[in-house]
Formats: sequence, C-alpha cells, structure tokens
Amino acid sequence: MAVIDINDDNFVSETSSGVTITDFWATWCGPCRMQSPVVETVSEKMDNVKFTKMDVDENPATAQEFGIMAIPTLLVKKDGEVVERLTGFTPAHQLEAILAKHVD
Repeated sequence: MAVIDINDDNFVSETSSGVTITDFWATWCGPCRMQSPVVETVSEKMDNVKFTKMDVDENPATAQEFGIMAIPTLLVKKDGEVVERLTGFTPAHQLEAILAKHVD
C-alpha cells in the first residue's frame, strides 16, 4: 500500500477509522529523509494499516493541534484516537512491532 500525502483539510477524515500512521516531516529535515523510505517499506508489508504523511511546513494547523515539536514524528491512531507517538528516527522492525500491537 502506498503512503498517501494528506493535509490539514483531510487529516481527520483520512485517519478516523482503523489503524493509521501519519509521518510528520519537512523537506529540509535530514532525519525525515531517512525515515521516509522506512515508512514506505513497512507500508508494503502491512496492508491492514493506512500510511499517510504530512509536510508540517505546508500544514501547520494539524502539527500544532497535536503538539508536533520535533520531526520526524510518527503518530499512530486507532479509530481516530492517538495510541502511539514516535519522535525521531524509528527503524523498520520497531515500527512494525508497534503497529502490530494495534491491528486486530
């Protein structure tokens, strides 16, 4: 499954049901450029999770609402509720394990 670009306008609708993960990132962020391929790889293995990403520079409202102070931050939601927050680089094996805890 591909990682979907989302924005302030559709964040709630795109992350309101099932298990979702949003990668908060910015183009100038070095660790974000390391995290992005990991998220892409994990998305190909876990078709029961919806993978999204949001550029914090272009979408400051959602980042502010969720207190995203450092990037990359990965926000895991289950049925619209935040269940995990990962700040900084997260390796694939750790990300897969965290997501697996929340999939029914």
